[in-house]
Amino acid sequence: MDNDSEPAAEVLDLRGLKCPLPALFAKRALARARPGALVQLIADDPLAAVDIPHMCAQEFYEVVESRREGQLVRFTLKRPNAPSNEPPLDPGAR
Repeated sequence: MDNDSEPAAEVLDLRGLKCPLPALFAKRALARARPGALVQLIADDPLAAVDIPHMCAQEFYEVVESRREGQLVRFTLKRPNAPSNEPPLDPGAR
């Protein structure tokens, strides 16, 4: 049975990519996502465990979950529904 009220999260398999690419691809996916959307990602670059949460803090995205599975790190990230004090997220601004 499909649940249309909660769309499936986009999944990014970033294995094999090295710093800074996992954080950049995650940022791009979150920037184009709808407000409130989830993005899940898998990475094997050891620096991703530091870079991705840092990028999220700078860009006002939420790290919903972070876990290590051997050499892999898995994240669930969320684009906020409506920022409160943060500046608006404009995917076109770079």
